[in-house]
Amino acid sequence: MTSSPGGPARRRARRRPILSAALVTVVIGGVTAGGTVYVKARAHDDGGRTVASRVQAAQKEASVEPVTRPAVDRTALLGAAMKAVDVPSGAAVSAAVLDLGSGESAVYGKGAFDTASIVKVDILAALLLRAQDEGRHLTAAEKAYAAKMIGASDNASATALWDVVGGAKGLDAANARFGLTGTSAGTNGLWGLTRTTAKDQLTLLRQVFGSDSKLTSASRAYLRELMESVDAGQRWGVSAAAGSGVTALKNGWLPRSTTGLWVVNSIGRVETADGSAYLVAVLSRGTVTQADGISLVESAARAAVRTFAGPA
Repeated sequence: MTSSPGGPARRRARRRPILSAALVTVVIGGVTAGGTVYVKARAHDDGGRTVASRVQAAQKEASVEPVTRPAVDRTALLGAAMKAVDVPSGAAVSAAVLDLGSGESAVYGKGAFDTASIVKVDILAALLLRAQDEGRHLTAAEKAYAAKMIGASDNASATALWDVVGGAKGLDAANARFGLTGTSAGTNGLWGLTRTTAKDQLTLLRQVFGSDSKLTSASRAYLRELMESVDAGQRWGVSAAAGSGVTALKNGWLPRSTTGLWVVNSIGRVETADGSAYLVAVLSRGTVTQADGISLVESAARAAVRTFAGPA
């Protein structure tokens, strides 16, 4: 007897694929104490593999938990490293360091210090920013002053460019654009008594050596070139933390007439023996001699870089 399209034979045919699908159903067996799902599977897929083998592969992937490394407190490490630095009685030191590879930074000490001649980097940065605003290049005279101011730390050249940028008011305005929040320009033409922090000097170095800067790439390259070419007798300070790579730096030193004690500072970019690069700023005050100040700054620079170069 011929069945109609809706008859019993048609209904039996429809049940076969449903039954086949049921045979490949994966049954969840449970969950282990560690949270990993285990399963039981029946039948094969169309490629001849058992569903169990596919589930086992999924189990392996699901059971591998991502490894989360604890965050490293670089500031705490720097603080610990600075405890090993011999700070003379009555003296003070502050340091800041940025790992250019990882972008991590750390700061030790929060007080403000007189800049002495490290402010010359700031003066030149302000001059370059002003020239950019005016849509011009530095004049021949400005370039001559800049080369002497950075390379030989010439004070007369610094005074000439200080006037060009607008003195204290002009420097403060430029620093506000650079993101310096704890720096105030020296008054009455005393640019060497500009007050700053190690953190702010690190911010200034980022303007010179980083790409996220108010200065153009040409301005940054010009300033870096001058900092890489300082006179041989002035290549102390943060360079103590460098290996054989190029060091770009500017130092400042000043005996205070009111106390007879020294302000000795150093800022710049250093490369270690393994090729790692760091921005480093070290400020100090209160040493009896300039030599003591240099020794203090160099010890602090080495400690700062070791915070990143050594094991966490």
